Amino acid sequence: MKGIVIAGATGVGKTNLSIKLAQKINAEIISADASQVYKELDIGTAKVTQEEMQGIPHYMIDVVNPDEDYSVGDFERAVNDILNENVNKSEKNIIIAGGTGLYIKSVTDGFAKLPSKDEKIRAELESKSIEELQEILKKIDEKSYKEIDLFNKLRLVRAIEVCLLTGGKFSELRVQNEKNNNYKFLKIFLTRNREELYERINKRVDIMISKGLINEARKIYDNYQKSLYKISSIGYKELFSYFERKIILEEAIEEIKKESRRYAKRQMTWFRKEKNYIVYNLSEISEDEIIKDILKKWEKF
Repeated sequence: MKGIVIAGATGVGKTNLSIKLAQKINAEIISADASQVYKELDIGTAKVTQEEMQGIPHYMIDVVNPDEDYSVGDFERAVNDILNENVNKSEKNIIIAGGTGLYIKSVTDGFAKLPSKDEKIRAELESKSIEELQEILKKIDEKSYKEIDLFNKLRLVRAIEVCLLTGGKFSELRVQNEKNNNYKFLKIFLTRNREELYERINKRVDIMISKGLINEARKIYDNYQKSLYKISSIGYKELFSYFERKIILEEAIEEIKKESRRYAKRQMTWFRKEKNYIVYNLSEISEDEIIKDILKKWEKF
């Protein structure tokens, strides 16, 4: 079986191109976006609307509540269920579209079989401060300590939890991959010239604000007060600071733009290190030309 990956930074134009491509090859789309799996986070994650889908089925959107834990392993298992079911039906082609590199890689290259979460251990770890968690991880797995986002509490908790449950090191266990589908993927990476991409990101944030992002974030803030630290998606955490009067609205909006640009830069860096991606620059070649070229490669793939 074969499928297509459409990857790229936030705001580059993945959604539009993947839908047009899906129409050409009779495909369904699996979203690979770590924020779009959450219900209620719609405007701030630029979640594709029913109208935008144009009748193309989309999977892995609105999977869990904003305060629920959701991991790469959860994504890998769910997507492989979809892929293996599709093999049996063999009716539609598959496109994986998104910008969360680890989610995509877990499906295309395989994923380490890490233990499921342990409620007791997790509750104990979550009660600790970020500084305490950093110290624990440094003692038991220094390699993870050097590689992980030290200010992401959820990731710190998970890395320590895996170490405690297995007696091994998260940094070693997480690279022992097993692939659980029979698909080969034609991998496409979309990019743009940096100035144009950043301009698109800034404009997209302004559009989100005009569409009601502040009201959406306020509802999330009011409904999930006890577990706001679990909601770390860009566009929400900055507005939470505004609701708490730590910053003014203009600063929150600028912070969303800045964090979105930084995230795009990290995505581009991550995908450039990956192998076997065909790169198309939308600043230099039109969407229609890219689709035409992908279709030629798809025929031969």
